[in-house]
Amino acid sequence: MNPNITGLHHITIVCGDAQRTVNFYTGVLGLRLVKQTVNFDDPGSYHLYFGDRIGSPGTAITFFEWKQAPKGAPGLGGTHHYALRVADYDGLLKWKRRLTDLDVKVDGPYDRHYFTSIYFKDPDGTIIEIATDGPGFTRDEPAETLGSAKLDPPHEMMVRNRDEEMIHKTTWPDPVEQITPDMALAHGMHHISAIAANIERTHAFYADILGMQRVKMTSNFDDPTSAHWYWGVDNGKPGTLITYFERRPGQERQVRMGQGQTHHFAFSVPHDAAQAFFKEKLERIGWPVSPVMDRSYFKSIYSRDPDGHIVEIATAGPGFAVDEDVSSLGEKLMLPPQLARRRSEIEATLTPLHVPQGNREVMK
Repeated sequence: MNPNITGLHHITIVCGDAQRTVNFYTGVLGLRLVKQTVNFDDPGSYHLYFGDRIGSPGTAITFFEWKQAPKGAPGLGGTHHYALRVADYDGLLKWKRRLTDLDVKVDGPYDRHYFTSIYFKDPDGTIIEIATDGPGFTRDEPAETLGSAKLDPPHEMMVRNRDEEMIHKTTWPDPVEQITPDMALAHGMHHISAIAANIERTHAFYADILGMQRVKMTSNFDDPTSAHWYWGVDNGKPGTLITYFERRPGQERQVRMGQGQTHHFAFSVPHDAAQAFFKEKLERIGWPVSPVMDRSYFKSIYSRDPDGHIVEIATAGPGFAVDEDVSSLGEKLMLPPQLARRRSEIEATLTPLHVPQGNREVMK
């Protein structure tokens, strides 16, 4: 049996201010800062990791702090947004109320047929979606033939999504000052959505090369003239999904890297042998792939999708507790052995971070 990708591992985004990012992702969204380190390839800048209590694969949202970078923008070869998981519709409405009460502009809730979701932006302009776990991709196709037919969005759903007055009024009735267990985002990512110029070419990369399951062929519900396809694991289990919008090259700009834009995203494999399988496969077909790189908390190889987006395949372990106690993850700057002797030099280039006291108390 060939080794398989098991799901998403992490997404890495560019931010402009590390402290502002810590304040938003811990204080507003309730994630835990699980690692405070530097970009191993550019040690003069922070690399911050947020996630569940231990930063499990699939929960890790990470940031490079590039203070001087321009504002980024989505486009071909880039990511449009990423989505976090919430268990159900009540939890989603609680998030809408909490965010709007904190003066964060929220769009939705919108019925996406396979889940319901809201959209907002982080302080750097990254589009974040919060999506419910269900009802899932088998609601309009049997599991045996999932992703084999082009399905148009239901008319009644499209009508509901155009009722802006009703959507605006739909929220939780009471203030949500604390993140309750039913709305905790500790289960991590639901999906990542990127942009492609040719959806069939993208399918060949994910299905034929990476061996992922196509779980849905539909259209962009906000632009029904363009394709929106989903690939994943286990019939589209939340936390395994990568999706692409197809956009015409003459009408869509190339991605502009910078603050608020994704630098890369990563899929998870269980061990070194599985990673070696994909590295050898990519090399055998002549697809660009990096050497194995030791990132202390996992090992990585890097490739690109057909439009040039950096795609990483990372091992599940050893994990973020390899150099810190779980109880104190993220509270101080950690450096890999090859950079330890440069600590004074590196610390002089970084603005010290204040880690909120509640960082230890994130929900599991």
